[in-house]
This record gives sequence, C-alpha cells and structure tokens, in this order.
Amino acid sequence: MTRPAALLPPAKPAVSPLRRLLLGLFAVSCAGAGGLFAWQRWSATSSAEDDRRLLDLFLDRAWEDAEGRPLDTASLRGQVLLINFWATWCPPCVEEMPELDQLQKEWGGRGAQVLGIGIDSRAKILDFSRRARFTYPLLVGGAEGSDLSRAFGNVSAALPFTVLIGRDGRVRERILGRFNLSHLREALRAAAR
Repeated sequence: MTRPAALLPPAKPAVSPLRRLLLGLFAVSCAGAGGLFAWQRWSATSSAEDDRRLLDLFLDRAWEDAEGRPLDTASLRGQVLLINFWATWCPPCVEEMPELDQLQKEWGGRGAQVLGIGIDSRAKILDFSRRARFTYPLLVGGAEGSDLSRAFGNVSAALPFTVLIGRDGRVRERILGRFNLSHLREALRAAAR
C-alpha cells in the first residue's frame, strides 16, 4: 500500500555540486582569513621580551642534523638568524632552498646564519640532504619543530615558514609561504645593523 502524496515527507532540495564547491571555498577562505587575522594581531603585539623568550626556546633545544651532528647553539647568540621551517614533501619549500643556500653564502661571513628545520623524519631529511648538499644546516625538527613554528606565530602550521631574528634577539620578519628573495635580502641587511 502506498501512502498518499500529502503524507510523504517533503523532498530535500538538491544542492548542486557547484553550490557545494562555492560554500566549501567560502568556508576555507573564512578560516584562512581568521588565521591570518590572529597571526597579524599576535605578531604586531609581540614584545622584545616575547621575542627573546622565543629565541631562547630555539637555542635551548639540542638540535641535530640528520646525521646526528649537534648544532652549536651557543655560537648563534648575537647573530642574525634566518630560520626556515620546511619539509621534503613540500614543493614550495624545496623550491626556495637554493635561494636560502645563496643567502647563507652571501651572509654567512657577516654574522648571519641560515638554518633549515625539517618537519619530517630523520631518514627523509638525511636522504634529501645527501642529494641536495646545501651549505646551511638542515636540522631534524619533527613534531617539536612544528611546535616551535607555531610558537613563532605560524598558527596554521603551514609550510614553508621563515623567521628572521636580528642580532638583538627581536623577530624582524615572519613569512608564511614562499618568500621574495629581494625583500628577504633587504630584511637581512636591516637586521644586521
């Protein structure tokens, strides 16, 4: 026996795939805008004390490269530090690494140090570093590296993420995503003063 049409539940209107896509894009853009707003607000209000605490958080950890060689963090105090958070599976990260190597060659003798913190496994970083042969240290960060990235203001934990710290321990730049080489050179010049 069939029920009369008046007793059937109303049919749900069909949502087109295009409308679903647009709603999804809108939701993602709202989330991204909220993350950007929070990051800009946090970075604008960081104090010299906050920056030095973050620097200490980085320098007090025992960092190693993929071959197990320790990083001499004591020698980094008072230097300009360019810390780049990256991963082997991240195409923009790998694309910008030759430029970071170039900056290390240009600024390494002038009191600046480029450091790569890999948010990846030791084995993958080791394989990558043996093939790539960059002049700056590629350190194993793993989950702790990701936590440090967040502490520096990368609330979305997206990669690449680059932090520039001046000689005075102040965070001068936070760059989420691919950096602009000429802008970064200028920022390094200013941080080295």
